[in-house]
Amino acid sequence: MSALERWRAELAGWAIPDEILAAAPESPWGFPAELFRTRAERRPAEPSATTRIALGALGTEGDVLDVGVGGGATSLPLATVATRITGVDESAGMLAGFLASAREAGVEAGTVEGRWPDVSPDATTADVVVCGHVLYNVGDLEPFVRALDAHARRRVVVEITSSHPLVWMGDLWRRFHELERPIGPNADLAVDAIGELGIQVRREDEARAPRSGGFERREDAVAFIRRRLCLPADRDAEVAEALGDGLAERNGLWTASPVDHPIVTLWWDRPER
Repeated sequence: MSALERWRAELAGWAIPDEILAAAPESPWGFPAELFRTRAERRPAEPSATTRIALGALGTEGDVLDVGVGGGATSLPLATVATRITGVDESAGMLAGFLASAREAGVEAGTVEGRWPDVSPDATTADVVVCGHVLYNVGDLEPFVRALDAHARRRVVVEITSSHPLVWMGDLWRRFHELERPIGPNADLAVDAIGELGIQVRREDEARAPRSGGFERREDAVAFIRRRLCLPADRDAEVAEALGDGLAERNGLWTASPVDHPIVTLWWDRPER
């Protein structure tokens, strides 16, 4: 089995069984806009590897395409040199929040609404294409990555966690549903899969926690995880108990996910055209 096939198969293993999904009172998918807004607002004291590598290709100026822009956490740190940032996202609400943040940052911005690579024909090429924390939602990597590559004039920069970001919830699924969850895919497999496309991927691992967002209220953080587990609202207290010390207020925001996911930056340069 090729690395691309393994990636697809391992991601498919994360599907929630039909009987659990059918009983869920709310959809377990998606993210509240608050998470992306607070993530974009949390600017690290020092540039991340992803920011540094993207800036290295931008130089003193250049335009940026951010695929899966969310609140703009991956691309807005480039606003000091970017001439324009275009964000691609399926959510109109996310795009509206990104545009507001871009205005505050003083950078020209535009949006493309829809799912990548379906909407890639609507996006213009850019000097640098960035894509932060999206790959683990992409089963078919080949068309997704090839579209990223085709839209970059200088460099493509992709940021992901070293392992699947939901691995930490395995104990919760066992507790509430007696269900074993997968542990793959991971960044190693991503490198192999992209390499099968003839792309020479470079990689930098960074010992930092992901700049994840959070919630102003503790109960919203609990409710988010409870929905992920396909449970009704009357189970919030049990979920909070199960989260234990993992449910904590950090830098003024409530989060329930771990803070020790190493971050991996993958990038490659485009040949001269």
